[in-house]
Amino acid sequence: MICAGIDGGSRAIKVAILECKTCKVVASAVRDQGVQHDRCAHELLNELLKEAGLKRRQVARTVATGYTRNAITFADTTVTEITCHAAGVHHAVPDAATVIEIGGQDSKLLRLNADGSVRDFAMNDRCAAGTGRFLEVVAARLGVGLDHLDSLARKAKSPAPISSMCVVFAETEIIGLLASGVPPADIVAGVQASIASRVASMIGRDARQPIIFTGGVALIPGMADALATALKTPVRVAPKPQMTGAIGAALLACRQLEAAK
Repeated sequence: MICAGIDGGSRAIKVAILECKTCKVVASAVRDQGVQHDRCAHELLNELLKEAGLKRRQVARTVATGYTRNAITFADTTVTEITCHAAGVHHAVPDAATVIEIGGQDSKLLRLNADGSVRDFAMNDRCAAGTGRFLEVVAARLGVGLDHLDSLARKAKSPAPISSMCVVFAETEIIGLLASGVPPADIVAGVQASIASRVASMIGRDARQPIIFTGGVALIPGMADALATALKTPVRVAPKPQMTGAIGAALLACRQLEAAK
């Protein structure tokens, strides 16, 4: 039996196809999110099915999650990204106790029970200065790719303090720092530290290990190290961190089918 999970993020759409009996991921892919969320998800799912030699009618159930989940009209149901990321991380790292998920527009902290269910969570969706959007703005302002931020940050001698809580004001602050001669390396290191500090404030003192870092920002070199420094404890990047929400959605689709028997 085959099920599909679709994670419609603010920046990208992710699709995972799962074989329910073995919980094996048959196929998965990510694509930049366009304005036609439903069409993008539909096309990506069909492409994956074709590559895997499967037919659409073989997909027994589809669960959508993420920022644009309600726009995925062909999904059988929707589930919050909190629940889906918990399921996806627990599947990949069964002993995970704490999950940090940073996406394009928000950041989340999940505390898990031993069975992978969510004990409690905190979420920052009001300020892009603690998300991937902040890193995109910085990279664009400095004229470098996201994958080059870490190499810059490693050259930092004195990370610049970034005090603004809003990404718009933070960009203005960065422009001022550049104008005053602060090296780009120090600015990047300061931005990474600023994002990590915001996440650390959500965790507080209850940072149970293992701490698993997931979401698109987990793919950016240096961010896991920045989080580990802010938390003063190791942080592990999840396998396929950008796909955990979609994989979790597919797992939940399989569970829903099993429960309906």
